[in-house]
Amino acid sequence: MKEKKNQPINGYYMLLVLAAVIVSIIIIISQMEDGGSPAKAISLMVLIVSIPLLIRGFFFIYPNGSRVLTLFGAYKGTVRSHGLFWTNPFFARKSISLRARNFDSERVKVNDKLGNPILISVILVWRVADTFKAAFEVDLYESFVRVQTDAAVRKLSSLYSYDNFDDDQEEITLRSGVQQVNDDLEQELSERLAIAGIEVMEARVGYLAYAPEIANAMLKRQQAEAIVSARFKIVEGAVGMVEQALEELSQKSIIDLDEEKKAAMVSNLMVILCSDKEATPVVNAGTLHQ
Repeated sequence: MKEKKNQPINGYYMLLVLAAVIVSIIIIISQMEDGGSPAKAISLMVLIVSIPLLIRGFFFIYPNGSRVLTLFGAYKGTVRSHGLFWTNPFFARKSISLRARNFDSERVKVNDKLGNPILISVILVWRVADTFKAAFEVDLYESFVRVQTDAAVRKLSSLYSYDNFDDDQEEITLRSGVQQVNDDLEQELSERLAIAGIEVMEARVGYLAYAPEIANAMLKRQQAEAIVSARFKIVEGAVGMVEQALEELSQKSIIDLDEEKKAAMVSNLMVILCSDKEATPVVNAGTLHQ
């Protein structure tokens, strides 16, 4: 079954009916003071009993709210309009909000694709799209959202590694592939929450970090990777500069260097360009060969 709309009676019309019943009771009581017939007594009793029933039938709905109506366990429809209404007083009415809601999950410890323990949380924006499913397909739909969000996070974490330490690999990770991860998370949650009539408006990773027991080790690893990568760029640039220097000296015939002097020059330039400290110049006061 799916949600079906129920259009109850306008409550303001029934207020007029209630007022008419009260006026009729007053009139009948005033007539019975002079002596009334059994018919008037029965009419008075019927009118008096009808007042609680009329009052019980009134209900109102705020904007972006709804009421699910059931009669002795049978689903009779959902009222989505806002305002004052009146319906069968024997209807049971369950209120379900249609507003968008935020859910910021707790930080849970899970294992990524490589088995590393990480801490992750999710920010979910959702709302009820099908009130019938939310009311009858699951027990408590709000609790269902929390549990299924936790399950989706654990599944998502097992599909991706936290980070990729090999630059040659183009694998999507939780840290680098944010958009792809968020899209997969939203799709996974949409499939899981559809049974409860929940529409996932947005889902994204709100917090992501290594677990405390390995955070320091992984930080050192990241720093080492950054240092190696920086050194690689420095050496690559230094080699190009030395090559260009030797080529310029040779083309302009500034100085003729044998292989031994070229090796010494290359060694000195590489030390100067690749050193993480400033080089201290040494002035050679002798000849080139001393």
